[in-house]
Amino acid sequence: MKILKKLKPGWGLFPILVFLILWELIARINDTPLFPPFSEVIIEFYQLIASGVLGENFLSSLTRVLIGFSAGSIVGIITGTIMGWNKIVDRALNPIFNLFFPIPTLGWIPLLMLWIGINEMLPITLIFICAFFPVMFNTVTGIKNVDRNYIKAARSLGASDIKILFTVVMPLALPNIFTGLKLESGMAWRTIIAAEMVAIPTGIGALLMKAESLIRIDIIIVCLIVLAIMCLTFEKSFEWLENKITSNWRQHAGNNT
Repeated sequence: MKILKKLKPGWGLFPILVFLILWELIARINDTPLFPPFSEVIIEFYQLIASGVLGENFLSSLTRVLIGFSAGSIVGIITGTIMGWNKIVDRALNPIFNLFFPIPTLGWIPLLMLWIGINEMLPITLIFICAFFPVMFNTVTGIKNVDRNYIKAARSLGASDIKILFTVVMPLALPNIFTGLKLESGMAWRTIIAAEMVAIPTGIGALLMKAESLIRIDIIIVCLIVLAIMCLTFEKSFEWLENKITSNWRQHAGNNT
């Protein structure tokens, strides 16, 4: 048990290392361009960075994700807050949003191509839709699940509705809000890749399609690695932010009690 405890911090890297070694060995044995060794993928990764090709396409995708995800999340949180706090607004908007929510994000592409055209706004709008609905519904759920006894206690102390919303309800709803943000931060990257593969000539998704047409498996794998890294980075960033914000709030609440 003591040995396992000592190995535990770095244990997660061991399966990855074994996987990469097996990948390298199997690829060398098979010797086919359709399954390049990991070492060749890393070499191509470096060459794409050095030439600026990867950086240029990555920056295009990153910009679209940041704009679309930020806008969709902000609007989703605002809309969800209003719906969760106001029953009349919730009853008016909930049926409409429930009607559109089941539609897959990529299902909007044909319609948006006709409405917006094939330009920068197309992938940004798709990411906006991707982020808006889950974040909005998670915000609504978080606010509705807040124990009403806390709200009654705050009102009995003379707090206004606005103060109750921002100092009591929103902090308690944060775990649900961050759940939506974490889930959709990774989904935003999956969406942008698919959108760029279908309709946009720049970005990681477009680079994927160009590599496919040239039968460059190494470049395809590089793009997939970038996608995996960015999905994980965004999700872990929101996880870190949630822990930082909620831990400070819980500590503050504990000191007050």
